[in-house]
Amino acid sequence: MTDNLERRLTRGAVELRAADGGTNRIGGYAAKFNKLSQNLGGFVEQIQRGFFDKSRDAAWSGVMARYNHELLLGTIAAGSLRIALDETGIDYEVDLLDDATSERVRKLVERGDVSQSSFAFYTHEDDWAMTEQGFPMRTLVSGTLVDVAPVDQPAYLDTSTGLRSLAEKRDMSETEVTELAARGELSKILTVAPVVIPLSDGGSDSEARGETGSAWERLRVMRRALEIEQAD
Repeated sequence: MTDNLERRLTRGAVELRAADGGTNRIGGYAAKFNKLSQNLGGFVEQIQRGFFDKSRDAAWSGVMARYNHELLLGTIAAGSLRIALDETGIDYEVDLLDDATSERVRKLVERGDVSQSSFAFYTHEDDWAMTEQGFPMRTLVSGTLVDVAPVDQPAYLDTSTGLRSLAEKRDMSETEVTELAARGELSKILTVAPVVIPLSDGGSDSEARGETGSAWERLRVMRRALEIEQAD
């Protein structure tokens, strides 16, 4: 599990929802499965169906709804926030308070000033690959939901945690991977499989040493090629 909180914007409208003859609820999809994100700085991202299963199995414990990830609107614990998981993603609905601040949020949603949602999460597991078009892609496999948020400032695109994950998977420094992302060159390390050092299966010691030496040599060549490309 990563120690860093991540936030992502969702393509989907926030809407007013009627309750007891009024419109004191707002809701929408906070996250959608298997939809490619915008370019996040050298890669795109998608959420695998099942990413939120652990949070669902824990009855969404601790999850909140917060306007712009700051102003508390409702919580699962109090019953003022409800979350439904379906084939599309996670849909949320929150009851607004009868006060001036909540009324302002409601009116902003009604006018369309607040028209998008976001969600905050921790990642337990992710995968890296290439899209069919040959662009680097991160898939969020398993994680924990922290909050859902109607937002008017869709600027939460900090992707350092994702790049840190890729650096760990490729046994590289975060700086190296960040520089590759900035140049749009993450594909250079995603199209080459990581070197796996084979363990001896009972063969001769010389055979084992030869296989291991060959693997390390391939790794050395790959690293040197990357250093040369970075120096250009």
